[in-house]
Parts: sequence; C-alpha cells; structure tokens
Amino acid sequence: MAKKKRAAKKKRVVKKKKKKAVKKKKPAKKRRARKKGLWTASEAALLRKLFANNPTARIAAELGRPTDAVKKKAARMRLRKSKRYMRSLGR
Repeated sequence: MAKKKRAAKKKRVVKKKKKKAVKKKKPAKKRRARKKGLWTASEAALLRKLFANNPTARIAAELGRPTDAVKKKAARMRLRKSKRYMRSLGR
C-alpha cells in the first residue's frame, strides 16, 4: 500500500513540473512601415486630381499610404470614381 502512495506522489510531482514549464515567447511580427499623420495640402490636391480616373491602389502607392487610408480620405472629401472609369471596369 505504501509503495502505491509513493508512486502516486511521484506522478503528481512530475505533472506539476510540466505545468510550471515556461512557454517560449513568439517573436514580434514585423509591421510594414506606414506613413501616419495628417494629409498635406499637396497630397489632398493630388488625391483630388487622380482619384476619379485611376485605381485606388495605384494612387496609394504613389502617395506612400495604405489603400484603406486613401479610400477613407476620398470618402471624407466626397470624391467619386468617374462614370467613364467605372464603365471601363465593366460596372
């Protein structure tokens, strides 16, 4: 009987040690360098000029900003794609 209790204690100790094992931290993900902050007047003027007849991704690349930022700024400025450009896309 005593041997069974000792064996059971050893198993418990082993289990506790496994639970206390320290997990390795994952390396931090690298973020893309993004331009943050306010839009300059020249950027807004360029957006106003290009938005109607050019793909948003191309404009974003030219401005060095994320595509979503360009879409949001265009919406705030109430800019729309031209009918001619939309027809060329088949819409």
